[in-house]
Amino acid sequence: MTLTLAPSRSKRLTVSSLVAHWRAPRISLLSLLLLALPATLQAQLPAGTTDASSSSQPQQQDPLRAQASAALDQRDYPTALKLLTTLAEKNPTDAHLLYDLAFTQESLDQTAAAADSYRRAIAADPKFFEPHLSLGLLLARQNQSKDAREELATAVTLTTADPLLRARAYRALARLDQHATPPNPAAASEELLAALKLSPETTDDILLSAELAEATNDLPTAEATYRRLLAADPTSSDALAALVHILLRQNKPAEAEALLTTALSQHPDDITLNAQLANVYAAQDKLAQAIPLVEKLHAAHPTDAALTRLLARLYSRNQQYLQSEPLYAALSAANPQDATLLDDRADALIHLHRPADAVPLLKKALSQPNGFQSKDEFGTAASHLAFAASEANDPTTTLQAIAIRDNMLPQSPASIFLAATAHDKLHHVKEATELYEKFLSVANEKFPDEEWKARHRLVTLAHMK
Repeated sequence: MTLTLAPSRSKRLTVSSLVAHWRAPRISLLSLLLLALPATLQAQLPAGTTDASSSSQPQQQDPLRAQASAALDQRDYPTALKLLTTLAEKNPTDAHLLYDLAFTQESLDQTAAAADSYRRAIAADPKFFEPHLSLGLLLARQNQSKDAREELATAVTLTTADPLLRARAYRALARLDQHATPPNPAAASEELLAALKLSPETTDDILLSAELAEATNDLPTAEATYRRLLAADPTSSDALAALVHILLRQNKPAEAEALLTTALSQHPDDITLNAQLANVYAAQDKLAQAIPLVEKLHAAHPTDAALTRLLARLYSRNQQYLQSEPLYAALSAANPQDATLLDDRADALIHLHRPADAVPLLKKALSQPNGFQSKDEFGTAASHLAFAASEANDPTTTLQAIAIRDNMLPQSPASIFLAATAHDKLHHVKEATELYEKFLSVANEKFPDEEWKARHRLVTLAHMK
């Protein structure tokens, strides 16, 4: 089992995985008529293919239709495909027949052909709800979000005998808007509410509500909703992990620890729960409890990259750089383009007094600004490079790194001092003098060694003007 690092969720869903089980059922005229029957009868009567009365033009019943219906009822899709292909050639504008053909093709994983047949059904009858829904869900599974949204948005405007199908379209729209670029949580919330007016709430709905609240930083509502989800499904590790994440974001580690301790009393070997507990310990600076727990997990799952990364970070937090650096080195070898791994390893090397080894790693990391989750993280990596380059006696790189850093973060006494010493090494007397003076004006006796050096260098530089 592979974990993602807490406090993120132990399992993160994609749009395609969320809609994968939402394939629209084959709806024909016969099955629509059955919707009016009592539920007990509906459960006993399978849906059939569209009969002749579903066509826009009255026509004599074709015996192939009955054979196709029987094949579909038996889920004999290869046979149904042959029959429906023949029927569609005879009746190229029969929307219901084309829809049944598309459903069959999709059931056989002939997705390109299915999409084409759904479009032909829509062209034959633009107000036919089901092919719009099915095509929208198919496109969503293929990550064609824009086209999927267009079909689903059309579907919810059309008439269907089954309100549950319209609710399904609204739910798919909500997921698409949740994961849009940029996300649109407000629209997703409206679409979810529309779905709930048409059908009972599900645990997936509760999860979506919580995720949308979290996306808008409404953490109290997210917490309450995740608690409701956990109450509805007490065995859900996803719900528990999400609730723990929200509690940590609200600085409630004690509540998170209590939840995890209770869960682990029932599932002591659960790797996700143990990793979450280690993060909760770390959030409370209980590294003496967190590290042994993750060491045990890592020993049991040595190839789990997320566990290895978690252990490396805990070692670094505890200033055990001799232990963290080899772990980061192994992770970087497996993921050489991971900018944050490069930064983490470089930070460990700096603390091990190996700045020259850290500099190329940080240069590579900073060449990938999109590899960082925020400008603050990017700016911190630039700070690491400035310090490492200074320690490696590379003033030019130091100044380049500070320029990057100061575009991302406010100036600090440390960055000003590094810039001053870099200019000093490059014999830039005017710039060094100005920066040493600026450093002394903001240091406020918090950096006695550096302040002494700055005053000493100002005296020396005064004789060089």
